[in-house]
Amino acid sequence: MQNYKKKLFLASTLPFQVMFVQFLSQNPAWIEVFYSNGFYIYIANFLRIILGWIPFSVGDILGLFFIFLLIKGVYHFIKKLFHNNLKEYFKIISLQFLSLITIVSVLYFCFYAFWGLNYFREPLAKNLNLQQATYTTNQLVETTQKIVYQLNKTHFEITKNDTLKVQVPYNTTEMYDLATNGYQNLAKKYPQLAYKNPSIKSSLVSLLQSYNGTAGYLNPITGEAQINNQIPKTSFPATTCHEMAHQIGWAAENDANFVGFLASVANNDLYFKYSGYRMAYIYCINEIYKRDKKLSEKIKNTVHKGIYKDFHASFLHWNQFKNPIEPYLKKGYNSYLKANKQEKGINSYSYVVDLLIAYFNKIDKNN
Repeated sequence: MQNYKKKLFLASTLPFQVMFVQFLSQNPAWIEVFYSNGFYIYIANFLRIILGWIPFSVGDILGLFFIFLLIKGVYHFIKKLFHNNLKEYFKIISLQFLSLITIVSVLYFCFYAFWGLNYFREPLAKNLNLQQATYTTNQLVETTQKIVYQLNKTHFEITKNDTLKVQVPYNTTEMYDLATNGYQNLAKKYPQLAYKNPSIKSSLVSLLQSYNGTAGYLNPITGEAQINNQIPKTSFPATTCHEMAHQIGWAAENDANFVGFLASVANNDLYFKYSGYRMAYIYCINEIYKRDKKLSEKIKNTVHKGIYKDFHASFLHWNQFKNPIEPYLKKGYNSYLKANKQEKGINSYSYVVDLLIAYFNKIDKNN
């Protein structure tokens, strides 16, 4: 009876939690001051301190254990249904439903308390004093050309030959260690983007991530940055920096992309710089392609052939994991993003182009 009352209480809090989160989502200034720059900093650092030293993903272990319990619960639920009368049948269903709502209520609380409220904070552009605005095709082209220059330059510094593909010499552990260097350098200019107490792990379900088309994710309950260790190594540094951006409180995908870009190009390591400019170029050239296909081809011809060999290798890598379930998983993720104030869903990732243009414009004005 005591357990039943506890479950009933926890389940009954769910609608009130939802209403409270919706209320907070309308007050980004509060979120920014009291949560993102207050409570969240302490909870995030605490989680990274107690879990960061563990070499494997605690979040993945908990997730797999939860799935095991779910399967076990379903099995016992079905088994009981065949051994009880109609009255007991409805009692079992009601108890199982209560247990399910209780679990959802607890997870909902943990998600938003430990990380999720960062979705509703003030935009990164405001935080970094970047002037975002509707950009013209000319502005997009100018920014892309600047990125191409840096991308070609970094590529040549690595390969000494514009037709060779970049081969990253590091293993995953070395790249996780190197990633913090970029944030240390970045914090000198933007103290609010400082990163402490690393907790970066290779996902235990990397193969599954490959089949659902994801390169990494943040576990919001444990605060661990989870990287798909099967992704192409040239995108590995930027992906790692992207997930680290989520860890320091930038939940929106375009914001995390931009912070990941800044941290990558601020790194002392050339392979990280290459990965950062590589990512930025992909988003920019895709936007140009949407506006003017001929113009995008013209710009592509200015990019070193070795870089496009790298892109082709990445295409072949991801193509081997194509499957009929992936589009449905992406639809689910799209709905998740929209539910958390990212109106464009998965397309929110490409909004990083606005930030890139604003950033390079600010650099030009300061020079």
